[in-house]
Amino acid sequence: MVQFTLPKNSKITEGKTWPRPVGARSQREYRIYRWNPEDGRNPRVDTYYVDTGDCGPMVLDALIWIKNNVDATLTFRRSCREGICGSCSMNIDGTNTLACTKAMSDIGGPIRIYPLPHLPVVKDLVPDLTNFYAQHASIQPWLQTVSPTPQKEWKQSHEDRQKLDGLYECILCACCSTACPSYWWNSERFLGPAALLQAHRFIMDSRDEATGQRLDNLEDPFRLYRCHTIMNCTKACPKHLNPAKAIAEIKRMLVERQV
Repeated sequence: MVQFTLPKNSKITEGKTWPRPVGARSQREYRIYRWNPEDGRNPRVDTYYVDTGDCGPMVLDALIWIKNNVDATLTFRRSCREGICGSCSMNIDGTNTLACTKAMSDIGGPIRIYPLPHLPVVKDLVPDLTNFYAQHASIQPWLQTVSPTPQKEWKQSHEDRQKLDGLYECILCACCSTACPSYWWNSERFLGPAALLQAHRFIMDSRDEATGQRLDNLEDPFRLYRCHTIMNCTKACPKHLNPAKAIAEIKRMLVERQV
């Protein structure tokens, strides 16, 4: 019989339960994944109690409250707090989303927070996105032209501009790619929903003149065709975009140019 064992120090253990806030009229329980690569210990889940009367309504507000009032060692990324930068993406209550736009009131019971799944963890809630960003760079996310540069700007009709709606809004939070089973198993070769959504954005841009080269770059059994239209990416996107549709459109364009 084949036996599988987890890598050393990978099993999650029960962590510390921190004291409840004194004098709080309303509290929420948070169970947060903790791991420090420097202490040599297993990952753990610490339990915190947040005074909801002393912080904002979002999960990110609670994390900041914990860091400021309870445990300064808690590590996570955050920046804009407006759902624009994508920095605070994490797995909350079993779903990849942005902590700054996820309301505590949307979650019943203890609020469980983990880093984005199937990525190496730098520390606590901070995943290593090196490969994710390298894949985004590989699709060359900038306009490529061979025509002479105009004196003022590259013009675009309103109709052509509308073709970019639902594509340009991506904030590269990685929620979609890390929700994709195909990306979990093939992340070194499959570009994933986020990078492919961005690839489609530049393919559809009427000002870009490298459509053929972009499609050539994607016509590969792994880079594009590992997508099996499971739709996890679309469900996970906190900006309500549809990466699965964008990937299907790229596949359609590859077929049509062969006809």
